[in-house]
Order: sequence, then C-alpha cells, then structure tokens
Amino acid sequence: MKSMVVFSSKTGNTEKVAHAIFNVLPHPKNIFTADEFPSVDEYDFIALGFWVDKGTADAKARAFFKTVQNKKVALFGTLGAYPDSDHARQCLDQVRYLVRGNEILGEFLCQGKVDPELIKMMAERMKDDPYHSMTPEREKRLKEAEKHPDEKDLADAALFFSEIVTSLKKQKQSCAG
Repeated sequence: MKSMVVFSSKTGNTEKVAHAIFNVLPHPKNIFTADEFPSVDEYDFIALGFWVDKGTADAKARAFFKTVQNKKVALFGTLGAYPDSDHARQCLDQVRYLVRGNEILGEFLCQGKVDPELIKMMAERMKDDPYHSMTPEREKRLKEAEKHPDEKDLADAALFFSEIVTSLKKQKQSCAG
C-alpha cells in the first residue's frame, strides 16, 4: 500500500498534525504541501489535511482536493473552534462535499491557534457582527486554541490514522486470501 499525506497549513498547526500522521504510515509513503499539487495516481491511500477558513477547507486544500477522485482518503484538519462543536461538524460537512467521489475512511479534527491577524480583524472590524465579534466566550475559546495542537492532539491523530492503516491492511489481506 502506497500512502501520501497532503496538507495545507497557515500557522503551522496542520503541518504538525500532518507529520504526526506521516510518521505512522507504512512505507512507501510521501508527504507534500497542497500547493505542490502532486499526482495522486500511484497512491492507494491519501491523508488530506486542511485548516478551516470561513467554514470550509482553505483555498489551497480545496484546489488540491479537486484533483483527487476514486481514492481511499481520510481527512484531518485544524480549526479555532472546539472540534466537537456544531461549527466543526458543519465544516466537516463542507469538506466531505469537496471530496465526494472518494471513499472517506475517517475524519480527524483538532483545535489550532488562529492567525493573530484574523483575531485582530475580528476584534476591530467585526465588533458589531453578531456571528464574528469578540465575545468573552470566543476570547476564551481562542485562548484555548493557542495551546493546540498539543502532544495529546498529535498522539490522537497518529493513533486514529494508524487504526485506518490497520483496517486497510486487513481489507487487503481478506481480498488476497
């Protein structure tokens, strides 16, 4: 089984998760950034990484996702919101739609620090916007997000993807046997 990890990262959060995942994939494997646009033809499994921007995968990830069809994939992403929030679920719905035409084997989300420029813009320009203004709850969540991805997040991502690999190996063995 030949695997690849392809990710987009703005502040380094998704890149950290990508490397944690890459480390548990069996050889042969490769890792690329989404803007490298590697060919997916020779790969059996692809881990697709993104950071959440405006409720969906960022633009670089979205552009790469369009090139992936009829593959076994798993998604991983980072966002400022809590990964078990309604917002996170809605973001995953959007990303699932982007990778339709592929077999999605799993999804992993964790918090990640938000770009300080975006926080500044939210505080200054969106102060009257009921959805994006800086509320005490949002400020608390963003402070928590600054701590992520932490070692537990990276270990959780590695475990999640190692379980997918184990499942793929079992499928391959049962098909061969």
